[in-house]
Amino acid sequence: MNKKNRAFLKWAGGKFTLTEQINQRLPKGGRLIEPFVGAGSVFLNSDFDEYLLNDINPDLIEMYKIIKRKPKQFIHDAKYYFQDKFNDEAIYYQLRTEFNACSDVYQRSLLFLYMNRHGYNGLCRYNKSGGFNVPFGRYKKPYFPEKELLFFAEKAKKATFICKPYQKLFQYLRDDDVLYCDPPYVPLSKSASFTSYASSGFTLDDQANLAKLARESKCSVLLSNHDTTLTQELYRDALCDKVQVSRTISSKSSTRQPVGELFALFAAQTPENKK
Repeated sequence: MNKKNRAFLKWAGGKFTLTEQINQRLPKGGRLIEPFVGAGSVFLNSDFDEYLLNDINPDLIEMYKIIKRKPKQFIHDAKYYFQDKFNDEAIYYQLRTEFNACSDVYQRSLLFLYMNRHGYNGLCRYNKSGGFNVPFGRYKKPYFPEKELLFFAEKAKKATFICKPYQKLFQYLRDDDVLYCDPPYVPLSKSASFTSYASSGFTLDDQANLAKLARESKCSVLLSNHDTTLTQELYRDALCDKVQVSRTISSKSSTRQPVGELFALFAAQTPENKK
């Protein structure tokens, strides 16, 4: 693809800057499956006939389904919350409280986009009770991503969106599938902790289980993660290589530094390479 397409969501750990490197490593196939789709940068910048896109976050997936089904209405209604009067700290927290108490899927989707663009640093975080708890972002004028929403809606015609545990995706495989797995990353240090992206979290046992599923999959699986001693061990049977990426891993600019990004490709388990 010549022109890169940005996701309409701000997303901590998004793969927009790495889409070329990821596409170079993705095997050919008829359908791309993403168990951890996030903001969807790989989906938006790859070229498969079909997509099966999953995430454990129901707010994210329900919003994607709505945008696919009625993009113009969603854009019209979401734009309302991008008036200057809503870029206010007190109103943000009022709407965040409304979101956490709301059971209407459509209204939650509108507020999810509002909080994504007005909240701090593109974080998507929930407390142990399942309440969205990202603080106000203090931006001068949050951007309303209309053209990005329209592009997403058009590309979504090729996609099916589901919300299931990542393990379930390995039960849906067809012979022409390719999987790209971008799980919550292994901490870079013992003092680092996982971001509570979903209230259930993603443990080191999950990291090991995902590697096992990829190793045993009948389809090719490409994973990305931090380049650490642990991931090198988990992916020891894969074709691995790494790139250096600029990532904000510290709140102090003086201590920010490039981070090693590890790509691990587990080739499809054909009868020949099982021997």
